[in-house]
Amino acid sequence: MTGNGTAGRQQLLIVDGYNVLRSGSRYREITGPDYTDDAFNTARERLINDVVNYAGRDWRAIIVFDGGRNEFSTGEAESVGGVRIMFSPAGQSADKVIEKLAHDARERQVETLVVTSDATIQDTVFGFGVDRMSANGFSLEVDRYYDNARLDETPKVAEKNTVASRIDPSTLAKLKALRDAAR
Repeated sequence: MTGNGTAGRQQLLIVDGYNVLRSGSRYREITGPDYTDDAFNTARERLINDVVNYAGRDWRAIIVFDGGRNEFSTGEAESVGGVRIMFSPAGQSADKVIEKLAHDARERQVETLVVTSDATIQDTVFGFGVDRMSANGFSLEVDRYYDNARLDETPKVAEKNTVASRIDPSTLAKLKALRDAAR
């Protein structure tokens, strides 16, 4: 439940499945303009594999697909490679499920990132204090992840993004000095 090396900090990645398939350049190249079942299933499998690899051990991940118009959809999730895959229940949109997951995660103080290009979802989750990434931004991040993995011949898991890696070195040194002084 906690990220690898994150000292107990939980992180959740929520992916708006069909939105990413339609808006992410990495998946549009598979589906093309006609969205045939075979192409769409191939793109969906690619997305699931990409999320499994990208999330690695640093994120718990959930991919939500819209099942609201399917009267048989129960909203139950299955797990693939440690990633929860779910279709929204009949009568409920994936948007509402994603918004609820993001809200509940922030209430539990879980660092959350929602991947979608849906402006309404982005605005709603941003209001909860949740980070968001566009579908195409995710496509580019995944491409970059695979490029980096190819450059390094050793096995690789998702790269850890920490606060320490995002602040300037002088501030980090000051924080470390304060920590050491407190010990």
